[in-house]
Amino acid sequence: MKEIGGYIEFESYTGGVYHDGAAAVNCGRNALAYLIEAEAVKKIRLPFFLCSSVKNLCEKYGVEVSFYHIGEDFRPQADISLDDDEWLYIVNYYGQLTNDEISAYKEKYDRIIADNSQSYFQYPANGVPTVYTCRKFFGVPDGGFVYSEKKLCRELPADESFERIHYILGRFERTAGEFYKESADNNKFFAGEPLKRMSKLTENLLRSYDYERIISRRTENFRLLHQRLKSVNKLELIIPEGAFMYPLYLKNGAEIRSRLQQMKIFVPTLWGDVLNSCDEGCTEYDYAKNILPLPVDQRYGSEDMGYILKTLEEQGAI
Repeated sequence: MKEIGGYIEFESYTGGVYHDGAAAVNCGRNALAYLIEAEAVKKIRLPFFLCSSVKNLCEKYGVEVSFYHIGEDFRPQADISLDDDEWLYIVNYYGQLTNDEISAYKEKYDRIIADNSQSYFQYPANGVPTVYTCRKFFGVPDGGFVYSEKKLCRELPADESFERIHYILGRFERTAGEFYKESADNNKFFAGEPLKRMSKLTENLLRSYDYERIISRRTENFRLLHQRLKSVNKLELIIPEGAFMYPLYLKNGAEIRSRLQQMKIFVPTLWGDVLNSCDEGCTEYDYAKNILPLPVDQRYGSEDMGYILKTLEEQGAI
């Protein structure tokens, strides 16, 4: 029986979710789980430059895993020879891969999966199974999307996230440090979570955003940083629409990261697992240690980018 009346709950929004045509699931790694089941993936080739959660998920679903190296341009370092039933996992690092390039990999290798976790606003290349995550771009506790021509034959249970949104609401009114542990615990939570539909709460929040403004702000912030930093950045970059973060690669990036954190500019170490799984002399180790992913998201504007640049100058980084 439908409830009518009583106290007013969270508002229901009516906008689109941007990825309206995709399957909405409970997290990015389970977007891959969706593809593993839908496409009957038995073997997969992953890049070394990747967090262990992807490898762990593949092994959880009985997928045989092997690896390949990337080059300094974030692309596969060499031609890869796939087994007849093997899939190639292509990560679109910092949105630096165009759909034309992804389509070329599709043409060459046929069985590829594109990981657009860092390129939320880039729609998939034609015919390429593609996964997305929401938490890297928005203040939501869960959520992922997956594009696939093959659909699951079973009905997925729905996730619920009202008990996991506290740290997001808390940071809105207080400081990040007070709720960091809750945020980290939420990340760990999904390691054991089965594949589910996206929670009703997260889907509703995704209908509330002004995506045009978000894309514009992220793109402009990236552009502002790149105008000043491209002369010192050891990476050759394109400016992606709705950028994830600005990757500044410095030889002493790890040292500068520590200094920035002391100034409350929080720059993560992405794929920190690589520091334990790869040799110090390889590109993946160097990138995990020394690339500084600078924030460019919709919370910030030109003054904030100016502050980041000024702080980098004061710390002797540029």
